[in-house]
Order: sequence, then structure tokens, then C-alpha cells
Amino acid sequence: MTKKQLVEKMAEKASLTKADAERALDAFVSAISEELAAGGDVQLTGVFSLKVGERPARMGLNPKTKEKIMIPAKKVIKFKAGKQLTSLVQ
Repeated sequence: MTKKQLVEKMAEKASLTKADAERALDAFVSAISEELAAGGDVQLTGVFSLKVGERPARMGLNPKTKEKIMIPAKKVIKFKAGKQLTSLVQ
């Protein structure tokens, strides 16, 4: 589903104009992004949760030169589907 399709579906289900639905979606994404950027967690009970985790540094291998390289640690977003969402796709 694309952003455009999601906006259309939201507008239809909530009796909103497409412009209002797009503003609501943009605000939703912005709020989630700000919380994750601040290191917080996002939990929509039954739907999903998002958490910021850290992937530790590790040794890797350059596929061209076969040289060992150090891959630095980095932050990652971890997604976990909630029970309600999981049961819908089962």
C-alpha cells in the first residue's frame, strides 16, 4: 500500500477529505519519528510497538577484496506486531 492509497483509505473510513487525511497521516508519522529520534518507544496496544535498539559493532568481510573490516555500531528501529494485528494476518 502506498502513502496515496493509505490516505484515500483513511479519508474513506473516517469521512475526511483527502487533504485532512494526509495532514493526519503526516502528523502521525511526525509524532512517531520525533519520539523515536528522542530515544523513546512507541506502543499502539494490539497493533504494534517500535523501539530504538543498538546493533553492536562487528567484524565483516569486504566481498571484493576479502579484507576484514570493522562494521561500526548503529541504532536500529525494532518493530513488533501486536496480538490484534498478528491475528488478522493468520
